[in-house]
Amino acid sequence: RVTAAHFDESTQRWLVETDTGERVSARFCIMATGLISAPIEPRFEGLDGFTGEQYLTSRWPAEAPEFADKRVAVIGTGSSGIQVISEVAQEAGQLYVLQRTPSFTIPLRNRPVEPGHASKMKKQYAELRDRQFNSFSGFTLVHSDLAPPPSKAALEVSEEERLAEYENRWASGGLSPYYAFTDSLLKMESNQTLADFARAKVRERVDDPAIAEKLCPDYPILTRRLSPETHYLEAFNQTNVDLIDLHEQPISHFTSDGIVVGDTEIKIDAVIFATGFDVMTGAMDRIDIRGREDQTLKARWAESVTSHLGMMTHGFPNLFWINGPHSPFYNPILLAEFQCDFVTELIDEMTDHGAEVIEAKADEEHRYVQLTNDIGNSTLYPESDNYYMGDNIPGKPRATLFWFGGFPFYRKQCRLAREEWRGFEVGSDHAQHDQAG
Repeated sequence: RVTAAHFDESTQRWLVETDTGERVSARFCIMATGLISAPIEPRFEGLDGFTGEQYLTSRWPAEAPEFADKRVAVIGTGSSGIQVISEVAQEAGQLYVLQRTPSFTIPLRNRPVEPGHASKMKKQYAELRDRQFNSFSGFTLVHSDLAPPPSKAALEVSEEERLAEYENRWASGGLSPYYAFTDSLLKMESNQTLADFARAKVRERVDDPAIAEKLCPDYPILTRRLSPETHYLEAFNQTNVDLIDLHEQPISHFTSDGIVVGDTEIKIDAVIFATGFDVMTGAMDRIDIRGREDQTLKARWAESVTSHLGMMTHGFPNLFWINGPHSPFYNPILLAEFQCDFVTELIDEMTDHGAEVIEAKADEEHRYVQLTNDIGNSTLYPESDNYYMGDNIPGKPRATLFWFGGFPFYRKQCRLAREEWRGFEVGSDHAQHDQAG
């Protein structure tokens, strides 16, 4: 594991160190540490004294644990929690689901690949890639077929047409509801129509009305991660599954063989923590990254998360990252492809000009961050507590961590930044200048 990366101003090279003591010197440092890869460690009073089994979804053992006839608690009902609850409910003697905030869910619709599907997709692969790279989000398939981008607002159509489109995307499953209409994440009234539709699906699938209401979120849909699932809601119809609402009674502490919620102790044999991730910045915050004048990236971001084009930041020359803060809310695989191409082309171009170092211009970075925040504030994302805004980490500055302006507009920002080195300072000496050559 990489533990440190320090920029040596005397040699203009990065010195990278691992937890095994290995050291590497490199001219460029590219962080591909992942946007959702830094798990949040559970911290509860008395946990050290709990003698039962403990699991963290982000570090699931290679050999699947056995839960048959055991009393199991799952803490957290985000995407990871939903996945594990669906499976453990089939096996556990008793499952306690400890929920603070319910998630909007949608059926995953996993199924065997139909005969001929692979050859069909390969024939339209070029068109698919072109559509993806020119789409807002990179998600272009509905029912595994290319679908046109939305052209109408939710309230521009009749209720019958709107519900038919929601049903169509619900039947498709996965993430297809995100872009059913143009304004689902822009106008509360439009968003409410999709949220009401999703809540109605919860009430259809959960037998007990009181439990169904606890599983219905009250925030704008899509402003927290939409979680695809398989038989998750049906698990709450089973007699071996209990839903514990932590808004009614929070977790007090652990005992040697249980969890105290409010004034009630729940005896358990095992606990599974689905406590989420420190998104976008977490993985890099856990590495001691130091740029010019020994400034740490963690200290910089503790004040305000900044970046230029979601790939670099002023004061940290020759340091790039992939799928990092202020990168687009876009298909992450396609985004990694684009950003890797952009970074390598930038390095080739500066090298051809005889430049040794490159970093973001401070004023251009400020402009990009301001644009990112302005776009984010024009959406509904700030209307809920979510990791897109950094809300799941105590003390993390609240700000837009993703570019929500769509991929084509993002590509334009990248193109403009490269024109005559408008977005960068490049140089062949320790003193940098605005244009190589």
